[in-house]
Amino acid sequence: MAKRKEDPPPPGSPAWMATFGDMMNLLLCFFVLLFSMSEVDAKKFEAIAASLDSTFSIFSSGSTTIGEGILVSQGASQLNDLAEYLNSTGLSDQGEVIPQDLKSAEAEMEQAQLEESEKMASKIEEALQEQSLGDEVEIEFTAQYVQLTLSGALLFDSGSVELKAEAPALLDQVGIIVERYAEGTIQIEGHTDNVPMHGAKYSNNDELSGGRAYSVFAYLISNTALDPRRVIHAGRGEFIPIASNETAEGRAKNRRVEIKIYNSLSYY
Repeated sequence: MAKRKEDPPPPGSPAWMATFGDMMNLLLCFFVLLFSMSEVDAKKFEAIAASLDSTFSIFSSGSTTIGEGILVSQGASQLNDLAEYLNSTGLSDQGEVIPQDLKSAEAEMEQAQLEESEKMASKIEEALQEQSLGDEVEIEFTAQYVQLTLSGALLFDSGSVELKAEAPALLDQVGIIVERYAEGTIQIEGHTDNVPMHGAKYSNNDELSGGRAYSVFAYLISNTALDPRRVIHAGRGEFIPIASNETAEGRAKNRRVEIKIYNSLSYY
């Protein structure tokens, strides 16, 4: 039997060469991608990747826009723009992404709280002036509360938690003001200087400041319509001075009682 002639090879390159060429192109793209990613902080990228994955779905779909003109699917070169985009979006202290609209909402809320406290402080200051208490009571405010500061010398004798004979007259007037604006929590704090206690009923300044805060609390609860469930009293001891304890004047300022009236928009 005659031997069958083999078909001549097709013209052009062998089929395996095309497959090999495709594989080389894929490997080249893979290493280019690795090189591009090496310029990004790996830890930072991994931290934000999880958050971006759930928020923008850029890794599951592969072509979702995360910012105008920034498409991850357009190529590895876009990764260099990712950090810049995230900085414009905002990061929390923990490295988590904070949406810009959330930051704006928080800023607007804080501004509203500050305005609320400022209005309350203005009205309270006017009331204090009408009652001639401008010299006895200092007033200041934050976004959370308006604070009334009373000198310890006006309320207590040295080393004592018992109200002085003239203290009720002052607390009656202050109580009217606190009751009028008590829409939120009321916090009463006692503070002392750093002079150690010797031969007194209380062994340290923590106990003394706590006893003084309670004395003011008990008087206000007994003589106003304040809800005891919304009034807090605490002793802060010597640990939050507002003046130097090196001078007699400074120590006198540090011996004080603070009444914080939280506004209706506060978190407390």
